[in-house]
Amino acid sequence: MKELQIQYQKILSDFLANQTERNLYIGQNFIRQLIQKKVAPEEVINIHKYAIEQIYPDLPEDISHSYDFLIEIMVHFGLTLKEHQSLLEQQEELRMEMNVATKIQNMILRTTVPVLDQIDIGMLSVPIRKMNGDYVHFLNNNDSVVSVAVTDVVGKGVPAALCMSMVKYGLDTLEYATKDPSYILEVLNRIIEKSVDDSMFVSMFYGTYNIKESKFTYGSAGHEPAIYYNARKKTFFDLESKGLLLGVMPEVTYPQYDICLEENDFIIMITDGVTDFRKQGELDPRDVIKNLALNCNHLSAQEMCEEMYTYLKNLPDFELEDDFTVVIFKK
Repeated sequence: MKELQIQYQKILSDFLANQTERNLYIGQNFIRQLIQKKVAPEEVINIHKYAIEQIYPDLPEDISHSYDFLIEIMVHFGLTLKEHQSLLEQQEELRMEMNVATKIQNMILRTTVPVLDQIDIGMLSVPIRKMNGDYVHFLNNNDSVVSVAVTDVVGKGVPAALCMSMVKYGLDTLEYATKDPSYILEVLNRIIEKSVDDSMFVSMFYGTYNIKESKFTYGSAGHEPAIYYNARKKTFFDLESKGLLLGVMPEVTYPQYDICLEENDFIIMITDGVTDFRKQGELDPRDVIKNLALNCNHLSAQEMCEEMYTYLKNLPDFELEDDFTVVIFKK
């Protein structure tokens, strides 16, 4: 350290005497040497203090103390900087892991919207974060039945994604079994209650459409009620179906109900992220959705989903506070 102090004193003395670009360049090169030798910032201040005291022997004592103060400050600065850099490295690692997890989630939870002549189906899901807490799963094993599960995990991030994978596993195991919503929800509830953390709960709206009979059978596990539009009566109905969230209790019975769809009828299935714009004054979110759907009823089911999201996104002060998912069955 003594040698470094002497070198720096000579460099600083020359700079104070001449103040040329060359003197400054020599000083910069010296600092690079200090970095290579891993000299701490507070030690650099100490080297500078030593040089000043040698160059100006009559330096006021207060000035010398000010350097001592600066040294202590730089010690804290160095520790804080290292902590900050460590946090940045951890954040980058988490970002990379999240990107991998998101790709895996998108691959595992991929679902295909059925294309049928008898019923027009549209779906749009926009996550608030990279990991989507909403999940839509379609089952279409034959030409007579198409089913849909609209799911929302109470929780976000990787834990919610893992829970959603469990939901998909349960749905896959039931793919060739009975399509009654009551049965599906009861089995899924037992799977989730046994397999996920007590803090994780799942809401689900499950519906089965019988193509030959034009009958839609549905049940719900604590989910946002679907919206049914009867074109003949020109009236909206909320498809209420009271059922406990999945994963709360092991043995739960879920009721199911039937409605028959006629020409131009449609059903809107949503997660609560679609209605999370209650900050918009006195507007009733569900009334807004109903009116919006009615105004764009001439569009296809997919276009209706996209129009709904575009409209809500453009509302003044609108902020997406939860995953946004909407599914439409249109006769």
